[in-house]
Amino acid sequence: MSYTLIKNGLIVDGSGGLPYNGNLLIKDNKIEKVSKNDIFGSFDNVIDAKGKLVTPGFIDIHRHCDAKPLNSNDFADCMLLQGITSTVVGNCGISMTPAPKNLDAAREMYTFHEPVLGPIEAGLVTTYDDYLNALEKVPLPLNFASMIGFGSLKISIKGFSDKPFTQDEIKEAYDVIDKAMQSGASGVSVGIMYIPECYTSTDEYAQILKAVGKHNSVVTAHIRGEGDSMVKSVEEIIEIGRKAGCAIEISHFKSCGMKNWRKDIYKAIGLINEARAKGQDVGCDFYPYEGGSTSLTTMVPPAFVAGDMKKALKKMGTKEGVEEFRNMSRREYADWDNFAITLGWDRILISGVSKEHNRKFINKNVEQCAKEFGYQDVEDFVCSLLHDEDGNVAIINMSMCQDDIDTVAKLPYSIIISDAIYAQTDTPHPRMYGAFPKAIREYVCERGILPLETVIAKMTDMSAKRMNIANRGLLAEGYFADVNIFDLHSIKDNATFAEPTKLASGIDKCFVNGVLAVDDGKVVSRDAGVVIRADH
Repeated sequence: MSYTLIKNGLIVDGSGGLPYNGNLLIKDNKIEKVSKNDIFGSFDNVIDAKGKLVTPGFIDIHRHCDAKPLNSNDFADCMLLQGITSTVVGNCGISMTPAPKNLDAAREMYTFHEPVLGPIEAGLVTTYDDYLNALEKVPLPLNFASMIGFGSLKISIKGFSDKPFTQDEIKEAYDVIDKAMQSGASGVSVGIMYIPECYTSTDEYAQILKAVGKHNSVVTAHIRGEGDSMVKSVEEIIEIGRKAGCAIEISHFKSCGMKNWRKDIYKAIGLINEARAKGQDVGCDFYPYEGGSTSLTTMVPPAFVAGDMKKALKKMGTKEGVEEFRNMSRREYADWDNFAITLGWDRILISGVSKEHNRKFINKNVEQCAKEFGYQDVEDFVCSLLHDEDGNVAIINMSMCQDDIDTVAKLPYSIIISDAIYAQTDTPHPRMYGAFPKAIREYVCERGILPLETVIAKMTDMSAKRMNIANRGLLAEGYFADVNIFDLHSIKDNATFAEPTKLASGIDKCFVNGVLAVDDGKVVSRDAGVVIRADH
């Protein structure tokens, strides 16, 4: 039995209530007591937090580090040094499981997911239970909860087919979700923008996701379009949630494309507020950056892929394929946002490749690459790179404006996330290293657009409640002892788009389940995390 007393701190408990001076007692892995009064007794450790904030550990409900714990346990230093003590993986319809049992099919899925999840060994896990069991066998530096991704589910049942689900396939998909929810899945994520999910109809989603409604859980959604079709896409996901009877969390809620800025976000918020007024559970989350990050394959029109990604990538290596891609990528589509038009290739930066000879393109935009390296045009370059890399190219798209981000940040129901992706690159999006300190530094200290207690709530209790994570996210008696201690004006994100891998600074101490994981700004433990199974 071990006792740690944290005394004289300014407690920001995660509830959104005003901070107060107080003391906190940790007994083993739980919070024993929180009080404005002195706590007396005999303690193994006493920490004087005078002049410092004491907060719950931050919870990042949207991160793509699904595969990382199975490879190493030092991947999370960039999280612990931000004060992140729990994360939720399996986002945007992209998860390690379910995976096809056929190894070749599993390799195809994992190759397609690699720009987001990083490299994955096929055959390691197949079912959701396999994945959680594998996590429980390795040292975890922080707590892991997981959803299953609808995209992975669809690929495991239908491959990359553009054909509708049959009734038998709908039942099979429903049953897989139902079983995962029984095993503790925090929810189900959809990535409606991504192939092959983009071929799925609203009604198909509603039928299958009734399995989530059955368990009173949540669907997190990378909606069908975040550009010209964003408002329609928000309408669609609200309809899916209503028909499926489940809560909806709109992931990385934003309006992309310059002509849509300062306009469409208000229309979409109006739809969310209308649904909420009618009693529907609809929320959203956001990251505090103007640039997003994803795979270059998202810039390929679904009509070009036609349900067969492998064939499409092969076709890109031919003159005829390049010409077809050129024609298709210069057109607008009613059911798909073409960022080549709404954003422009000059705002798409290459951030991750797998082959050494393509590293020369890193940190350059597509237009630069085409001009500097002698390609006929941007489409010729994109086809050449995707063909050569077998689709494994990560990008950063400078797609948002600060006014829209601030508008979302001020919503009473919006949650802060990182949306960090794990492509194999040394130039990731800086949000991997700095999203949470950036929100505190910018929104509270520098621009003062939100009070401290609100920003902390958006990183802790609101996140835990949204993802069915019990007994975390608050500094309250009986809760797990995930605790941060830091100075408000010292916590800082150091990662930028130019230098994206600079670690955050300013976290003095971070406890994960009562174990000191960060001490004086250094990671000292990487094995205190646990697997979180939701109890629906």
